Amino acid sequence: MKKIILISTLSILLFSCGKKEDTTNIDTLIKSKNVIAIQAKKVLIQADLTKIDAALSTLEVKKEEALVSVLAVKDTFFSHYLEIQGSVNTKENILVQPEFQGNLIELNVKAGQRVSKGQVLGRIDDAGLSQQVASLENQYALAKTTFERQKNLWNQKIGSEMQYLQAQTQMISAQRGVAQIKAQLSKTVIKAPFSGTIDEVFVEKGQVVAPSQQGLMRIVNLGNMYVSTSVPETYIGKLKVGTEVDVLLTSLGKTYKGKVRQIGSFLNPSNRTFGIEVSVPNPENLLRPNQVANLKITDYVSKKAVVIPTNVIQEDGQKNKFVYIATNATKTTGIAKKVIVTLGQSSDNVTEILSGLSSNDIIVTDGINSISEGMKLNF
Repeated sequence: MKKIILISTLSILLFSCGKKEDTTNIDTLIKSKNVIAIQAKKVLIQADLTKIDAALSTLEVKKEEALVSVLAVKDTFFSHYLEIQGSVNTKENILVQPEFQGNLIELNVKAGQRVSKGQVLGRIDDAGLSQQVASLENQYALAKTTFERQKNLWNQKIGSEMQYLQAQTQMISAQRGVAQIKAQLSKTVIKAPFSGTIDEVFVEKGQVVAPSQQGLMRIVNLGNMYVSTSVPETYIGKLKVGTEVDVLLTSLGKTYKGKVRQIGSFLNPSNRTFGIEVSVPNPENLLRPNQVANLKITDYVSKKAVVIPTNVIQEDGQKNKFVYIATNATKTTGIAKKVIVTLGQSSDNVTEILSGLSSNDIIVTDGINSISEGMKLNF
C-alpha cells in the first residue's frame, strides 16, 4: 500500500510542478534568454527525475509471464535424404523373336508359365535342314578319313605334298559346311534366353512365323528389378555405389530397401542431371516394369547431431535464424533467451543445428510467438 501511495504522490508532484511552475518558469526563462537561470533550472529538474527513478527501482514490478512447452536438446543420429521419383525396370524383359522362317510346329509354353534359361519354348519346321546335316556329316567323315590316310602316307614320304594339302582342304571345307548347316538348324529351336515368366504369347501352333514379325512371346524376369531415375548434378560425389535407398511403391503401399548399383558418367546438358540405377529386391514378385517409385536416398549422415523441430526456428529483421531457450530453468519455470543459430540440413520436419545450441539446452517449442527475451516462462 505504501508503494502505491509513493508512486501516486510522485506522479501528482511531478504533474503539479510541471503544470503550474515548471512550464511557466521554463517559458519565462526561455523568453528571458538568461542562460545561467536556465542551466540552474535544468539541474533542479534532473535531480527530481533521479529521485523518481530511485523510488521506482525499489518497487517490485511484476514481469510478464507466458505458458510454453519446452524440449531438452540431445545429441542424436541424423540423416538427410534426397527425395526423387523413378521408374521400376528390369533388363530381362524382352520379346522372343523368331530367327527362322517357317511353320511353328511346336509351342510348349503359355502365358504365366515359369521357364528356365535354355528351356525349349517351341520349334519351327526346318524345311529339310536336318537331312542336309546328315548328308554333310557323311561327306565330312569321308573327307576326314581321306585326309588321315594321306597324312600317314606323307609322313612316310609317300605321295606328293599337293595330295596331302588337297585332302586337308577338303576336310576343312566339309567341317565348315556341317557347322554352318547346324547353326541354321539351331535357329529353328526357340529357347528361353534367361529364367523368367512368360508374360504373353502372341502366336499359335501351326502359324507361319518369320524374323520380320513383332515377336513370338514376351518373357520377363521379376527377380532382377531396379529403379532408374535422374539426379541433379549437385549430388555428384555425394552418391556412391552401395548407398542405401528407401524405395516406396505407393501403388503397393510398401517400402523396399534398395542400393545404388550404377551411377551414370554422362551429364545431360538439357536438365543438368545424371542417371542412376537402384537395385530392388522383389521377394513377393509384386514389382512390375514401369511402376512409379518414390526414392529416399541418404546423402548425409551425422552420428552425433543437435537436432530440433524445424517449426521452432524463427527469423529476425536482420535475417538471423534464432530460437528461444529457457535459462535458469527449474522443473516448471525459466527465463526466455534468444539464441542465434546456424542451420544445417533439414529432413522429416527436423533441422540440424551446426552452432548456437548444445546438448541439454532447453528450447521453447510451443508458445514461441507470445514470448520475448527476458520473459518468465512457465512450463
